[in-house]
Amino acid sequence: MMKKYFISFLVFLFLLSCSKQEEISTAPVSKEDSFVIFQEAIDAMNSNDLNYAAKKFQEAELILPNIEYASRASLLASYCYYSISFYEASQDNLDRFIAKYPADKNIAYAYYLSAIISYEQILDEKKDIKPLLQTREKIQKFVEKFPNTEYTLDLKFKLGLVRNQLAAKEIYVARYYMETQKWIPAINRLKIVVAEFDDTIYIEEALHRLVEVYYKIGLENEAKKTASILGYNYNSSIWYEKSYSILNKDYKIKKKRNQKKDKDDGLIKRTIKKILS
Repeated sequence: MMKKYFISFLVFLFLLSCSKQEEISTAPVSKEDSFVIFQEAIDAMNSNDLNYAAKKFQEAELILPNIEYASRASLLASYCYYSISFYEASQDNLDRFIAKYPADKNIAYAYYLSAIISYEQILDEKKDIKPLLQTREKIQKFVEKFPNTEYTLDLKFKLGLVRNQLAAKEIYVARYYMETQKWIPAINRLKIVVAEFDDTIYIEEALHRLVEVYYKIGLENEAKKTASILGYNYNSSIWYEKSYSILNKDYKIKKKRNQKKDKDDGLIKRTIKKILS
């Protein structure tokens, strides 16, 4: 998964600056050789023993006499927990890092990792909407706080996916109301998509469903107006054809030849390559 490699690459970059043992071995010790523990944590991380590494980084943070190394140990502990999907432990540690080291040079990375943790825990549109809203808020705050960092492009792309998920949630609920013939709640949900998520892939379906509902309850003028909006903006869409067939009973939707398309899963990879280049 490219996002894992991307985060790993960023960790590797700031690990390089602390890899010289001769530079850290002269630092004063406290209770026990703190830098030996720090190096032990790095070795464990490089050996993919990430749970052990996270605990060692946390141990080292408490006794490292240099605040730069202490903050680095804290952030690396969060990264290790994240890598093994211990999201709660990683997030708790990140919250503490942000509060304790607000001026740290890697503070943007901490906020980025926090947003990624929320993003990776998003469930599908049938589930609770709360994680989606929390993730949207985190990403939006990051983009506002760090508009020019190397992480911003990745999070802007993910924000688009989050918005699609939120729109999908509204469509899912609207469909349920339509199936149970609760027309007013269905209209309200569909209007949310039209008003707030008009840049998502669900806008066409939302307009079509509004045509369906309006026509079903006898509001033919509203149905025609909505179909006109759909036709003006998306007149080549299958959703417009479906709406047109509702208002024109003699119209038959043309069967389109099935064209096989390769799954476009390269967008995330291309985004990551741009960030790394």
